[in-house]
Amino acid sequence: MAATDCEVLVIGGGPGGYVAAIRAAQLGKKTAVVERDRLGGICLNWGCIPTKALLKSAEMLDEIRRAEEYGIEVGGVRPDFAKIVKRSRAVADKMAAGVNFLMKKNRVEVIPGVAEFDGAPGRVVVKEEGKAPRRLSAGAVILATGARPADLPFARFDGRRIVSYKEAMVLPTLPERMVIVGAGAIGVEFAYFYNVLGTRVTLIEGLDQVLPIEDEETSKVVARSFAKRGIEIVTSAKVEAVEAGAKGVRVTATAPKGGRKEFEGDLLLLAVGVRGNVEDLGLASIGVRTNGKFVEVDERMRTAAPGLWAIGDVAGPPMLAHVASHEGIVAAEDAAGLTPHPVDYRFIPGCTYCQPQVASLGMTERKAKEERRDVKIGRFPFTASGKAVAAGETEGFVKVIYDARYGELLGAHIVGHGATEMIAELGIAQRLETTPEALLHTMHAHPTLAEAVMEASGAAIGAAIHI
Repeated sequence: MAATDCEVLVIGGGPGGYVAAIRAAQLGKKTAVVERDRLGGICLNWGCIPTKALLKSAEMLDEIRRAEEYGIEVGGVRPDFAKIVKRSRAVADKMAAGVNFLMKKNRVEVIPGVAEFDGAPGRVVVKEEGKAPRRLSAGAVILATGARPADLPFARFDGRRIVSYKEAMVLPTLPERMVIVGAGAIGVEFAYFYNVLGTRVTLIEGLDQVLPIEDEETSKVVARSFAKRGIEIVTSAKVEAVEAGAKGVRVTATAPKGGRKEFEGDLLLLAVGVRGNVEDLGLASIGVRTNGKFVEVDERMRTAAPGLWAIGDVAGPPMLAHVASHEGIVAAEDAAGLTPHPVDYRFIPGCTYCQPQVASLGMTERKAKEERRDVKIGRFPFTASGKAVAAGETEGFVKVIYDARYGELLGAHIVGHGATEMIAELGIAQRLETTPEALLHTMHAHPTLAEAVMEASGAAIGAAIHI
């Protein structure tokens, strides 16, 4: 078996792994990445990027159908589902090629295959079909194997009638009816996408609101918007049974108010969470602790095994690409002997790219109340924004939550057009410990949607002008 030595070995080339590899290489370390499929991982190939391409197609169709509102006459508009899917895959291919370029630019060796630890944290065997196993040794190993969709004990993925997001992105034909279980970001985004294209969508959620981790007010805006579109929403519902047949699926769920009810569709999309790829790596043999789903790590992403770090989805929630990338940098710098600042998990921006978009960071109002925080809350509706009115995008608002005594930004929540771009300003504000007064007195260009952030901060201290 051929042996290869490197200073930093990264297992998994997703948004955490390839970023960790680049950072390690920047710090002068001889670095290699083991990847079993394509660089970029789930995010770039089957998640963040291609889904946004799909959603952009839906958004364009949505806007064209509203063209008359803007004084434009358009006729004969219809989606070409196959071309929409093809474009999405082309976008993913282009971005994957970009990551390959970055590996070459930073002189990171990419090793195809599946890795398994060989009795010690710094020893790994890589197996690639049709080739002899390859032994690698490294002073530091960063585990970035990601996660996979979770199914239900009575509803296993079959790739045809019961599918994950991966199959939902490349369906051969547009379904007439779809049942989606799980109304988190993935479920909500696919509900929007398929509804716009003409599929009758039923969205079932076990908790009491769609987008359960978001602020309650934000969730209500999305639920109302979806209901107007004709999406059937069922919350506080426990799915008890799934029957998959030749012609479709039948989902049985029980809700406190609606009782037992059956929902039918051509297929079922399960969006009920993920579990880390911790199996078949030999982790137990080298002393790595897991909770069955994810690897346990400390604040600098170190595992219980010396010389081994774990980042991204395999290290547990919050399972977001940008979190994985930041964790990758922390791990790479720690492995290089630096003293990086741990990731601050209190203020992780979260985005949902349906329309209206949702973006948030920090505490919800409910969480602030549970912690008995004395807060000042400011809201500014897009109905009062000149730019939003001119653009015909008045749905939603900006909501900010400040500590009443010190003016610290505790939470920010945006729902509406452009929300996922606007949240960055509030992330910087939190990072710089900005007060509502400072945001209010930061001159914002007019007319812009971002003025709503300024006005909401003013509203928190009774100084908003336009409401």
